[in-house]
Order: sequence, then C-alpha cells, then structure tokens
Amino acid sequence: MLNEITVDATVNGRPEQLRLDAGVTLLDALRDRLELTGPKKGCDQGACGACTVLVDGRRVLSCLTLAAQAGGREVLTVEGLGGGHPMQEAFVRHDAFQCGYCTPGQVMSALALLDEGRAGTDEEIREFMSGNLCRCGAYPNIVAAIREVAGR
Repeated sequence: MLNEITVDATVNGRPEQLRLDAGVTLLDALRDRLELTGPKKGCDQGACGACTVLVDGRRVLSCLTLAAQAGGREVLTVEGLGGGHPMQEAFVRHDAFQCGYCTPGQVMSALALLDEGRAGTDEEIREFMSGNLCRCGAYPNIVAAIREVAGR
C-alpha cells in the first residue's frame, strides 16, 4: 500500500487493529476488512444514509469518514446490537422495512436520534431521519417504530 497506516479502534465492543491505506473509508474497512456487511454502500456520496454507523455514540456516514478518523474510538454497527435490540424488534413489528437495504442505517440513525433527544414529535423524527433514504417508502412505519421505542 502506498500510504499505509495502522488504525486501532473498538468495533462492536472488540478491539481491532487494521493496517490499511490512509485513504480507505470507514465503510470499506468495516465491510472489506472486518466483514461487517450491515453498513451498506448505497450512493457512496453521503446522500442516502445506508452506511450510517455510530462513532463514540454519534451517527456518521461511514462512506465519507476515513477509517483513520475512527482511531482510538468506539465504532458501533448494526451487528454490534446483536439480535433482539428493542429498535430492531420495533422495526419488525411495524414492518419498517421492505427490501431491507437501508434498514441497518435507519436503525443506527434511529438510535442516535433517541440519544440526541430528538424524538419529541413525528415531525421531529422525520426531520432528523431525513438523511436516511428508503427507496421502498416505508417512512410512516419507520416513524411508528421509532415512536414506539421513544415511548418506553
């Protein structure tokens, strides 16, 4: 590799050390090096939100984030939630997915939205989830799932 660096990060609770080119995105490192396929490569331009992960509890578009920026940080992908997370269960109960491609990014954004305290109204949920696109149009169901978890 031309400009190889070492990135030490905690990914889904596990310490990871990656040797990679300095220009590798966090999305590519997660998918290609760590085989975490939850974050999706949708538009690869930061416009769709399918690649959303949490870094130190804040949502980031992993296609626009260099892997090097995750050094020393905690990265959480949908795989790190395990099965049976309340948000995942709410998405299933409310049929808040159809093809499922955007679902991992939607779930991660929804978790961040709750942590940010931005689930006061349906309008607020829609506004702060607007960076996550769903080509199938499951938006009302996504809002219902988030509303359910926010009400707990």
